[in-house]
Amino acid sequence: MRLTNIAAFCFAVASAFLLYSLNYETRRLEAQIQAQERESQKAKSDIAVLKAERSHLSRPERIDPLARSQGMMPPRADQLVPDNVAASAKPDAAPLRRLAESE
Repeated sequence: MRLTNIAAFCFAVASAFLLYSLNYETRRLEAQIQAQERESQKAKSDIAVLKAERSHLSRPERIDPLARSQGMMPPRADQLVPDNVAASAKPDAAPLRRLAESE
């Protein structure tokens, strides 16, 4: 009878330690998940801000005066190349060769 009581007491103590460590591990994992969720939410917020900034900075009415102040003009019709010609054209490597030879 005494051996059974000692074994039951040891089992109870071991169970208490196991439950405590399980509780501690669960709280640690919960805190880690919450930190990741906060980080994810911050990243989503940053993405939204960056998209708003990009749309603000890429407005044509903002870009046009800046481009004209640098001497840029809208493209003329004779500067545009049709898609079928542009796709079949091979880039000219001669300027690159000349650049490499001059070095």
